[in-house]
Amino acid sequence: MTNTHPAAADGARPPKGQPAPDNESTTGGAGENTYPAEGRPPPTHPNPHPHPSDGLDAHLVVDRKTFRLDVTLTAAPGDVVAVLGPNGAGKTTALRALAGLVPLSGGHLRLDGAELDRTPPESRPVGVVFQDYLLFPHLTALDNVAFGPRCQGAGKAEARALAAEWLERMGLAEHAGAKPRRLSGGQAQRVAVARALAIRPRLLLLDEPLAALDAGTRLDVRSQLRRHLAEFEAVAVLVTHDPLDAMVLADGLVVVEHGRVVQEGTPSDIARHPRTDYIARLVGLNLYRGQADGHTVRLDTGPAITTTEVLSGPVFVAFPPSAVTLFRDPPTGSSARNHWRCEVAGLETHGDQIRADLTGELPLAADLTTVAAAELDLRPGATVWATVKAAQTHAYPA
Repeated sequence: MTNTHPAAADGARPPKGQPAPDNESTTGGAGENTYPAEGRPPPTHPNPHPHPSDGLDAHLVVDRKTFRLDVTLTAAPGDVVAVLGPNGAGKTTALRALAGLVPLSGGHLRLDGAELDRTPPESRPVGVVFQDYLLFPHLTALDNVAFGPRCQGAGKAEARALAAEWLERMGLAEHAGAKPRRLSGGQAQRVAVARALAIRPRLLLLDEPLAALDAGTRLDVRSQLRRHLAEFEAVAVLVTHDPLDAMVLADGLVVVEHGRVVQEGTPSDIARHPRTDYIARLVGLNLYRGQADGHTVRLDTGPAITTTEVLSGPVFVAFPPSAVTLFRDPPTGSSARNHWRCEVAGLETHGDQIRADLTGELPLAADLTTVAAAELDLRPGATVWATVKAAQTHAYPA
């Protein structure tokens, strides 16, 4: 049963027989998916000793005319998993498949051992926070949060008491009577999270939850969201293209490109061992692939890099732009084992430094101070020599 009301965050109408928001007509679904109210109790918190089948076990296969998603996601209760990838990679399709808004073409979807493949969205124990929050504009913050519990069968007083508790946790008690238009972006985001958590979901889905916030607000809300996710006892899946959001908020990362998982692991492991150019750019590293023979790695593109590791066979070599030192003339007194003749393709401000995009023998990015860039008279088309010490490279099996 599809609902096109703009305030329905999950695209599904509340189950028949559910109460409308207090003093309002039922014009759309809650901002999250809820259980139907056929006398079924709301989900409870997980057992402190979870069964091996508890948590998320999903193999999401979605076929479209020009795109195929084939992604596996697994997580235990208490885990926060970030699905990271460029635009068009399939992140949002995966999230909508988990929510039941996109049907699976194949694979499976299990939550706490229960098959959800054919369960309608409104019957799934899933809370959703979308990028633009989709709060009911005609309801107060309190009634936005209370709407989910009301749809689960709670009475008006009980639902509002629960909503007040969640607003208190989010530091929004004094804004309980405010409608969305009176809330700041950060406040609206916290109301949306409270609304999703108030139904006590077994799976919390967050789609770019910080993307609509300005930089200052984002820093504060990210910190608060991290705390709330740490207290969440079920599975949370965060979809984002922002590496900082993923690194700060998630226990594990799943990187998706072209509808496929290209790398997964802990944030620290992925940051240290990127396996695609996209991931390397995200974590700020120069990345190359080649064949290792001892300390020397001959790159697929031709030049060689000297490393401290002793390896053999296919490897990746990575180093940060800050490890690169630039010279206008061939270096004579440098102890660096690696040096290449390059040309400046472009310059841009990167934090408090200048990042130089270099082409030539080895395409790479180099970071340097504004003063150093001025002293080198860097400009597009200028020839420079780039050096990197072997100790500042990191090689690992491909």
